[in-house]
Amino acid sequence: MNLFPSKKTIHMEVRVKPSIGLSEMEAPLTESLKRYLTFDQLPFNKTVKFVFEGADYDILQHVDSVFMESANETDFDVDNVVFHLFTLQRRPMELEIFDSEADGDSESIPSSNHWLLPSPQFVGLWENLLFEAGLKERLFKFALSALALAQHQVDPNVIICNRLLLLHGPPGTGKTSLCKALAQKLSIYTRTAFHCTHLIEINSHSLFSKWFSESGKLVMRLFAKIHEIIQDSQNLVCVLIDEVESLAYSRNCMSSQEPKDAMRVVNALLTQLDSIKGKANVLVLATSNLAETIDLAFLDRADIKQYIGLPNEFAIRKIYESMIYELKRVEILDGEQGGIFEDQLLHELITFSQGMSGRSLRKLPFLALTFYEEEDNCPNQRKIRLEVFIRYLLQAMKKQKEDHQLMEFDKE
Repeated sequence: MNLFPSKKTIHMEVRVKPSIGLSEMEAPLTESLKRYLTFDQLPFNKTVKFVFEGADYDILQHVDSVFMESANETDFDVDNVVFHLFTLQRRPMELEIFDSEADGDSESIPSSNHWLLPSPQFVGLWENLLFEAGLKERLFKFALSALALAQHQVDPNVIICNRLLLLHGPPGTGKTSLCKALAQKLSIYTRTAFHCTHLIEINSHSLFSKWFSESGKLVMRLFAKIHEIIQDSQNLVCVLIDEVESLAYSRNCMSSQEPKDAMRVVNALLTQLDSIKGKANVLVLATSNLAETIDLAFLDRADIKQYIGLPNEFAIRKIYESMIYELKRVEILDGEQGGIFEDQLLHELITFSQGMSGRSLRKLPFLALTFYEEEDNCPNQRKIRLEVFIRYLLQAMKKQKEDHQLMEFDKE
């Protein structure tokens, strides 16, 4: 695992069709792609469906799509390209169910979701998550560096690295999606180091059982399952704990009336995290909407505590541009390039959008289309002009903010 790649390194993720054996085709595919890139450069930071006709057609026809990125996009040299070839896993997500029995009653408790990566479910997720410049790349470098230190067997008594990343911030900012995208990308970049990558998403709310005496035991049972997978050093295991405050609620904030099991859950989680950190093939990703309520012992174990805030102006513009591009691609919007007037409307929309989450922004096109349908009949009868659509986006935005203000008023 290369811990210090050159700034000139260009990474190309090559999705290969599942119809061939990847191991025997890797070398000829790489050579054919190098020859292709000598004559035709592909765009950066955009998945491109690969269509090719030429001398290497028999080989390159097996390429489904490519995605290329680099810290330096201006200085392209095919000799600096590192190819990451992969095929998607066909197994669908599996839901892990625990049977809880207490007081003679029984209930099935969904404890975790389990994916084999790279998964079709997360294709395109990385490139469509838009944050401040460099944030995704820094977090990915942390994940790679943490795994590399473990693989090199660095003495943990000298250099501490728990391989625990905490993303915190307001709801709807993409924390959980970013964790899944990080795990997906790791599975592609570490394919030669690990034979299989697992993503296990812990269902925090379900584990905090309505039978308080059960919750600590459920945490132990789940981590026992995780331990079984980790035992195979050829497995890379990414453990995602979404809304971790449900399991790691600050013990200092607990009142004397709090059930003792709440404290047992925190203790059980911390004990299990300590038990897996000695394994070089595990990475823990956690998210929280309420970081101030998390137990200090958990926070102390986190190597990075990254705040994920509401999108800034740059990210908002990129989100709108990506949504407009998608609606043009599927021919809902007119494909003509907008002019100065459309740019002014878009700037007004971006200004109004300050303070909204990425999740809320990505709902606006659907809401805008409902306004359009009410006044101008069904939108699929003809393509919508960009200027008209931006006006309806503004209308949908104002309606969203009005609804939010009314909800806040109801709370008072």
